[in-house]
Amino acid sequence: MTTYETALGASTPDTITLLGHDLARDVMGTVGFGELAFWLATQRRPSPGETRLFEAVLAALADHGFTPTAIVSRLTFLSAPDSVQGALAAGLLGGGSRFLGVTEDCGRFLNAVVRANPEPDDWDALALDTVKAQGKARIPGLGHHVHKNGDPRTPRLFEIAEEEGLAGPHLSLFAAIGRVHPRVLGKTLPLNGAGTCGAVLADLGLPLELLRGFALLARTAGLIGQLAEELRNPVANDIFLSVDTNTRSVAPVEE
Repeated sequence: MTTYETALGASTPDTITLLGHDLARDVMGTVGFGELAFWLATQRRPSPGETRLFEAVLAALADHGFTPTAIVSRLTFLSAPDSVQGALAAGLLGGGSRFLGVTEDCGRFLNAVVRANPEPDDWDALALDTVKAQGKARIPGLGHHVHKNGDPRTPRLFEIAEEEGLAGPHLSLFAAIGRVHPRVLGKTLPLNGAGTCGAVLADLGLPLELLRGFALLARTAGLIGQLAEELRNPVANDIFLSVDTNTRSVAPVEE
């Protein structure tokens, strides 16, 4: 008989094992959800400092107001109140290059530079070369449509990483990009929180291929909150009607 090995969850008639531990006895009521999420992804138990920093990232990404992901979840719930999973999925599917996906994009961008320059003599010089090499291409994690004078999540994430001794090369490079980019771009843009989260997750050694997954994990909690608020204080129908009752018919544009 073919067997399939896994270090994750496995069951017998009497027990459930997770990560080599008895789920009911050793994990439930003992291991926090953030710690467990890290452990599941890396198959190593994080230190208390790693857990604190990882959970700070989850908190930073959980909710950011009436973003497209929140609005589409509410509207889907309005259309199909019998499908909570559909409303959550609709919001998560919007995690792309403008919202949430920046976390992965920034982590990958920084990692490519760090791997090519593992021990730079001068982070600012490396950052300057990096920004120049981008030319007119967008630098992931730079700029924010609301927090134009600074994203309040960013300095707090740097602070926690420093407190826990976990500020690594990705954060060092990202901070340097924040310092030097005005010399190339001719304007000052903030380091946004989503990009900073990508730098943090990369410094924590989490798989680059899963960085967006952690952003989606965080946003799932936020979307549940959005749907819970929609139940208490519905606005989705107003959003729908504000568009539907202000539609103006025009002739198609001829090409």
